Amino acid sequence: MNHKIKLSLLSLSILVLFIDGCASLKSRSEKLTGTCAESIETFSAGNSVSGRVIEYTKLGSGSNVILMFASIHGNERAGKPLLNKFQTYLEENCTLLRGKTVIIIPVVNPDGLAKNKRFNINGVDLNRNFPAGNRENDKHGGSFALSEIESYILYRLINTYKPGRVIAFHEALGCIDYDGPAEEFANRLAAKCELPVHKLGARPGSLGSYVGLELNLPIITIELTKDDSKKSADQLWRDYKDMLIESIN
Repeated sequence: MNHKIKLSLLSLSILVLFIDGCASLKSRSEKLTGTCAESIETFSAGNSVSGRVIEYTKLGSGSNVILMFASIHGNERAGKPLLNKFQTYLEENCTLLRGKTVIIIPVVNPDGLAKNKRFNINGVDLNRNFPAGNRENDKHGGSFALSEIESYILYRLINTYKPGRVIAFHEALGCIDYDGPAEEFANRLAAKCELPVHKLGARPGSLGSYVGLELNLPIITIELTKDDSKKSADQLWRDYKDMLIESIN
């Protein structure tokens, strides 16, 4: 059998298994106090290679959908506490959610986070594993697009909720990068914090390439600084609160 046909059949088989395993996004019931109790839910979107749960929270039910995530690279840890603080803030200030749905995924790569490693447990860079036209099939990009369950889960969430914008948290280049039609949006966010706008360019197989170039949607990459990894959640919140609020406006 032709090698390419074998690879295509393998890809199809794995995707079918993923779809079957994630046929319905399972909700973990949480009773929250306050006026937003009915519009805030936390879900399990599936499990990592090692079986760790990948959770996300859906806040609000409006037509303006914003998807935010962190720790697709396990050694980039500052985005998780920052998004957790933002989620708490939105729960306590639910008027900000009017007309919006905010999807928050604090950790995309829980296995990498547990080991403080960039890649997932299979040694694949999840942010090179998306079905973009510029992707490369190799050791760190994966043998084919969406070969990894973690990147597939993020891909599935994007295609389920169809956000109008995506915001990714990385570190530690200390800038605001963007792909797709997002230059004006990036400038607005930069005006609310100390990070400058710096166009890094679409990396092969990255989510920026997939969302920005293939789907033609605005995607912002917040590259936190090296010092941010040493800050407490409260310090991060003080530095980036205004930028985060602006990101959903």
